[in-house]
Amino acid sequence: MGEEVFESVMDISVVTNGVHSLQIQSNEGKNDESVELDIYPLSCYYFGYKDAFLFKNYNLQDQLHRIKSNYAAHGLRTCVEAVILVELFKHPHLLVLQVRNSTFKLPGGRLRPGESDINGLKRKLTRNLSENEDGKGTEWEVSGCLGMWWRPDFETLLYPFLPPNIKEPKECTKLFLVKLPLSRKFIVPKNLRLLAVPLCQIHENDKTYGPIISGVPHLLSKFSFNMIQS
Repeated sequence: MGEEVFESVMDISVVTNGVHSLQIQSNEGKNDESVELDIYPLSCYYFGYKDAFLFKNYNLQDQLHRIKSNYAAHGLRTCVEAVILVELFKHPHLLVLQVRNSTFKLPGGRLRPGESDINGLKRKLTRNLSENEDGKGTEWEVSGCLGMWWRPDFETLLYPFLPPNIKEPKECTKLFLVKLPLSRKFIVPKNLRLLAVPLCQIHENDKTYGPIISGVPHLLSKFSFNMIQS
């Protein structure tokens, strides 16, 4: 299987065969302060393409305008995003989507009005990473919420907490750990790239990946990683 590394980032959008596996388990009976994650190699997954998506403009001002319009119609805007880990070069890597070779985002997106966090995240994962958008043949095991980010007002600033003086926040983004089965087909739209980025490169790299992605290593600090070789 061909592998290509760009500045320690693994571009898995070009992989066309192989199967990758990730199994994340907590060990009962151990110290509750440390949860062990068994992470399996990236080489156990299959990656392919499907037709490109028509994406909304990722211009920041346009995005803030959509948030304002959504809030006026439905109130608090809630987004759900997935933290998915794989092993590569004996180091945990986070699966990240790259949009237009510039913007990085975690798999996920905005909930529909009245939609639950779990169902909404599964719908978004199926749409972005599966061959069939109807979800047939695809199961996603969504674990607990790792953290939440808040947008207090119609501005660019995001906070990993809700400021006490804010009574009506405009947006909330929730991050969930997603456990993968022993095999999975990732079918990604042609205008997206699926990257496996090492946690050491993401850590506090806000300039490149933004506050949410760069904060993921902090959220994972309670886990002990067990790299399982295939």
